Amino acid sequence: MCSLWRTIGRGTLRDIALVCLADALVGASFGAIAVSGGLPPWAPVAMSLLVFAGGAQFAALGVVLAGGDPLAAVASGLVLNARLLPFGFAVADALGGRLATRLPGAHLITDEVVAFVLARHGTRERRVTFWTCGLALFASWNLAVAGGALAGGAVGDVAALGLDAAFPAVLLALALPALRERVTRRAALYGTAAALAATPFLPAGLPVLLSLGGLAVPGRRPAAGRRGPGARPE
Repeated sequence: MCSLWRTIGRGTLRDIALVCLADALVGASFGAIAVSGGLPPWAPVAMSLLVFAGGAQFAALGVVLAGGDPLAAVASGLVLNARLLPFGFAVADALGGRLATRLPGAHLITDEVVAFVLARHGTRERRVTFWTCGLALFASWNLAVAGGALAGGAVGDVAALGLDAAFPAVLLALALPALRERVTRRAALYGTAAALAATPFLPAGLPVLLSLGGLAVPGRRPAAGRRGPGARPE
């Protein structure tokens, strides 16, 4: 334990604990919403163990609860998880060189884990940070989902405790950090418009996939020759 404190640092361990707490709250809501929406308790637990990706799980759950096709639900999750591929290259050194560590390590790659690892520099420091954060998040997320699934079965009606409102609120919270850049906001706006326009005509789940068309809208770049008032030509 003392070695862990020296390698990672007290501040980083504290930050990891806070992230685990926040993820646990989201995981509990995921389990409760899934069961209250009609899924058996083992379904969200199995999904969390096998997928372990909050955004993808919520997206797939939304398609299923809306009556969408299971294939559309899987496609939504895969699209969201596609971002983890470049993340894997960025933290590859932290997983170790053996296949026995790379396979389980790849399963633990999340946005939070990657953020913590990229903030470290030495190979040993990055490796210890990866496994500490990854395993802690995996344990807290899955325990919280299981607890939420048990609680969701007791609630019965998602509207009774406002869980029906919690679902879109969680999705919005997951998306907001990515909307800081202007180009991303533009793509999200066009994608949302396309999904809303297609909703009355397409089965549940497909409008979400159609919203990816917003990524094809090019962002407007400032003209190269534009100058401010009084600027001198070069």
